[in-house]
Amino acid sequence: MMPPFATDLAVRRLIAAAGQAPSVLNTQPWRLRAVRDECAELLADPGRRLRVGDPRGRSLHVSCGAALFNLRLAVRTTGHRPLVRLLPNTAGEPRVLAAVHASPYGPALSRTRELYDSIGLRRTNREPFSERPLSRYVLADLRRAAACEGAGLVVLDPRASADLLECVAVADDELSEDSGYRAEVRAWTTGGSRCDGLPSYVQGPRCADDPAPVRDFGQHGGREPVHFESRPQLAVLTTAGDRPVDWLRAGQALQRLLLTATLHGVSASFLNQPLDLRDMRHRSDPRHRRGHIQMIMRLGYGPAVPRAPRRPTTELA
Repeated sequence: MMPPFATDLAVRRLIAAAGQAPSVLNTQPWRLRAVRDECAELLADPGRRLRVGDPRGRSLHVSCGAALFNLRLAVRTTGHRPLVRLLPNTAGEPRVLAAVHASPYGPALSRTRELYDSIGLRRTNREPFSERPLSRYVLADLRRAAACEGAGLVVLDPRASADLLECVAVADDELSEDSGYRAEVRAWTTGGSRCDGLPSYVQGPRCADDPAPVRDFGQHGGREPVHFESRPQLAVLTTAGDRPVDWLRAGQALQRLLLTATLHGVSASFLNQPLDLRDMRHRSDPRHRRGHIQMIMRLGYGPAVPRAPRRPTTELA
């Protein structure tokens, strides 16, 4: 059986899948390199790292981990098993975050194909969600998705969600006072220098509620503030450790979770301002009973939304 890295067309298929992963501010900080016909290497793109908001590179690794999961799915649907080495040569080539070899393994399971087919359907949804709660079955499936990748999903009850929203609001206020942070966010949103960042059509409306369950990027094109769901469903993604290898695992868990959510018709958006503030202060995350928090997300049933722009595959190779 021909390896999935053997031809330019096959490699472009892998790049296209990896390139549709979610990333902080849609930075898409990855590249993919085929090493002969033996393996594919996922590399960090340092020119797309958020120097102010992500000084440790945590968000970059999480984003690249999500791309890695898409790459694994694409390899598996060719009838091969992806064999992944995380951070294979940190001393010699620190930009190489993962090396993916392939071994013949037979047809992929139907669930794997469903997840792969959902790659192009997944969206980050910053619109108001309905008041319909997620069922226990759906939440259990999302927890299983995170656990499959060595992470945990902690779904918060209404009181804990309200408390966390207050923390997000406080962190947002502090971040808004940092001129460097504001400039970096502006560079990746409408009016900034990055045409493939977050344009206004994917940023969602301004929220009329306080505290807001969505991030305000300050680019609303004159849209009136709207009310969001009265009881936002928040959840946090956790890992056992807080090192680069754990961040890569968190990204893979995040993308498996998001694709699983897509299969259930569930939308997600993110509220990571407290994590950004912690990273900018160079504070290590204390070990919690349920692990280290890597992502804060809002889950629910939202309307159809457009996809954020993608880098052309020619830029990613």
